[in-house]
Amino acid sequence: MSTIIHPHNHPLQRHEFPPNPPPPLPHNSFLFLPKPKFHHRHLLSTSSLSRHTLSKPPVVNDINSLLSLLQLSVQYSDAELTKAVHACSLKLQEDTHLGNSLVLAYLKLGLFNNSFKIFTSLSCPNVVTFSSLISGFAKSNQGNKAIKLFLKMMNEGIQPNEFTFVSILSACIRVLEFELGSQVHGLVIKTGFLDSVFVANALMGLYGKLDGGLGFVFKMFDEMHQRDVTSWNTVISSLVKEGMYEKAFELFRVMQGIGSFIADFFTISAVLSACEGSNALMYGKEVHAHAIRIGLEGNLSVNNALIGFYSKCGSIGDAEALFECMPVRDVITWTEMITTYMGFGLVDLAVEVLDKMPEKNCISYNALMAGFCRNGEGLKAVKLFIKMVEEGLELTDFSLSSVINACALVMDAKTCEQIQGFCVKFGFRSNACVEAALLDMCMRCGRMADAEKMFHMWPFEQDSSIVCTSMLCGYAQNGRHDDAITFFLRCRLERTMDMDEVTLTSVLGACGTLGFEEMGEQIYCHALKTGFVSDLGVLNSMISMYAKCGNMNDAIKVFNIMPIRDVVSWNALIAGHILHRHGDEALTVWSEMEKAGIKPDTITLNIVILAYQYTNMNLVDNCHRLFLSMRTIYDIEPTSQHYASLVSVLGHWGLLEEAEEMIDKMTVEPKTSVWRALLDSCRIHFNTTIGKRVAKHILAMKPQDPSTYILVSNLYSASGRWHCSEMVREEMREKGFRKNPARSWIIHKNNVHSFYARDKSHHQTKDIYRGLEILVLECLKAGYVPDTSFVLHEVEEYQKKDFLFYHSAKLATTYGLLMTRPGEPVRIVKNILLCGDCHTFLKFVSVITKREIFLRDASGFHCFRNGQCSCKDNW
Repeated sequence: MSTIIHPHNHPLQRHEFPPNPPPPLPHNSFLFLPKPKFHHRHLLSTSSLSRHTLSKPPVVNDINSLLSLLQLSVQYSDAELTKAVHACSLKLQEDTHLGNSLVLAYLKLGLFNNSFKIFTSLSCPNVVTFSSLISGFAKSNQGNKAIKLFLKMMNEGIQPNEFTFVSILSACIRVLEFELGSQVHGLVIKTGFLDSVFVANALMGLYGKLDGGLGFVFKMFDEMHQRDVTSWNTVISSLVKEGMYEKAFELFRVMQGIGSFIADFFTISAVLSACEGSNALMYGKEVHAHAIRIGLEGNLSVNNALIGFYSKCGSIGDAEALFECMPVRDVITWTEMITTYMGFGLVDLAVEVLDKMPEKNCISYNALMAGFCRNGEGLKAVKLFIKMVEEGLELTDFSLSSVINACALVMDAKTCEQIQGFCVKFGFRSNACVEAALLDMCMRCGRMADAEKMFHMWPFEQDSSIVCTSMLCGYAQNGRHDDAITFFLRCRLERTMDMDEVTLTSVLGACGTLGFEEMGEQIYCHALKTGFVSDLGVLNSMISMYAKCGNMNDAIKVFNIMPIRDVVSWNALIAGHILHRHGDEALTVWSEMEKAGIKPDTITLNIVILAYQYTNMNLVDNCHRLFLSMRTIYDIEPTSQHYASLVSVLGHWGLLEEAEEMIDKMTVEPKTSVWRALLDSCRIHFNTTIGKRVAKHILAMKPQDPSTYILVSNLYSASGRWHCSEMVREEMREKGFRKNPARSWIIHKNNVHSFYARDKSHHQTKDIYRGLEILVLECLKAGYVPDTSFVLHEVEEYQKKDFLFYHSAKLATTYGLLMTRPGEPVRIVKNILLCGDCHTFLKFVSVITKREIFLRDASGFHCFRNGQCSCKDNW
């Protein structure tokens, strides 16, 4: 029975996987191509004479003839001829030269097992035999076998030669065996082969791969008596690897000045990589011109590298022009163009390139599938994967990882489950890369329980650092921020997770969301110790963390000490001011950003528009001008989010009719978020007339998020229309939506203490409830009147008061007052908007207790002080 990857009602209709896995490409598939009929075959079988004239085919028993035939077999990739020569050699006395030639022939044909069998059958293998086999293993990515063979050779007392040293050093580079490589270096010096340019190049290649080994590379290069082009290429590549692009350019110019060395493909490729890294488009064009001058304009590899260079430097016109004028193109050329178009978001052109390709392979399909994912086209990527399976194309780790990433973009749980089933059925799940991608997919689709099961099944012998980082990010992305911090601390204790910029950014984000400033500062100190404090992403996360924890002063300090700032840095600071309702300060930062010449992105303009909601003066006209200039000045097309922000600004200043009129005149169909912004403004200004019209619009659009239904339901409840409110909630239940329960929390002694409405799960519940009862009585004496309109349930009046008094924000505030010293501020975080009654109650509490109460809800910060709130009762 076939595996259907898409549910019946999904946009992808009834695509089916074949019952069997796709056939793998045959090992060394070039051996299965039709072989030419060679004129030399008769030497081993029959002559060209009639079979009737010969009773027996002649047998070749001359070693020189066999050696000649071996050369021909390698030249024409004829494995059968090699095996025939091998068979003939078994009838002769053992000859070392012939044995070595057979070893080499099998290696060149990719038949490593046959080669190794010949080697083991030789009674006295010499240095040539060992060196050939070591080289073959190294070139076929079997470095560990090459190293074992080298150690066996040394144990048998066979002295290595120049070719042996080059081969074993190549193996050490491939498996990153630097300790053995340094020991080989000592042996090279001892045996006097350091003067060999090939051995010295191999040693420089080894140290070039070693972190911090650039000094050794330069030392060897300076001490070389003789150099070739490979010597220069190795040093230039090492400089590029370390990001020392200017020095790489300088060395390339020195090499050109000498005159005796002509750059080859590897030289041009290394220098182009330096141009990519430093975004030096003009210098890259000079390198292109130099390649033409030295006769490499027709070199396929050089042209492929140039297309990649122009693509990464943002010059798609140059890439297209080069592609069009190339006399010869291969699969790499066409695939490079697919990647180029996808990098620029030109999805249709990329598909067109694939359709025109004369010869396609799995790498071409993988490039297109990865491009779909990069451009948010998850559904197209899944369809392409199905096509690959149906056509029997080879599936690689990259193919599976890409389609798993596509499923995460589609966010369809059923599709994700079926892709996971496909991986398990055909044995791909045992691959660590695929398993990590599946784990990430589950988390991005909200299947945290499944992700946790997969994580606990992860093999201990494999590196768990990557999956630990994925789990940390998954907890943070799914709103389980306290779990993210707990998980992070456990992994650090167990030493199962490396501390890198991704880890630091994720855990700092979790600290910011929780308002856990003390933990955030500890992470910052760790970043200082480990050298990640200069990382731009980490510093941006620090700005955001401090802002969300209510500490704008330190957020500004971090911003000011940053050596380099990008658009995200400016966005983080502007967003921080908006979170604190500092609209004028946010606009000041925006003005500084423009003066600094930083080009804003779509997020920048969205938050700057929102800033006009919190200015001391009504600057709606300025906000309008900014909105209208998005296309003309900043070349950014307004999205629904920009319209929603503008509606919020108009609504904040009481311009509800103007906001409604603007929505009606929108050239595109307004999304739910735009109408919701207006509905929220109707709630603030108690405008039920416009609110009813907006609610009808929203419900007709059938929104897919529960929060919008809750907002409409609450609006009906507040106006006493209980029947309409219940109808909305019933529709929610039918769609399977659940309300996100109101939660308030407070950080005390490095622990997160959470509270829900009428919550009695806390171990100090009795003290909290007694304390809250005293607070309510004192507030009532001071003039607090419970506002039962915020109880959105149709119950008796006395029950409404009971509901009100035990809201989560009141419980968290009481706990904070009980656990802190007199005079200390109380800091609370709430996951949704603070209700009006709790807002009033906290103003009275700030008077009675003479405390400052800082509360962050979904709208931003409230600072309750002496009976007043910083939001000016408008949130």
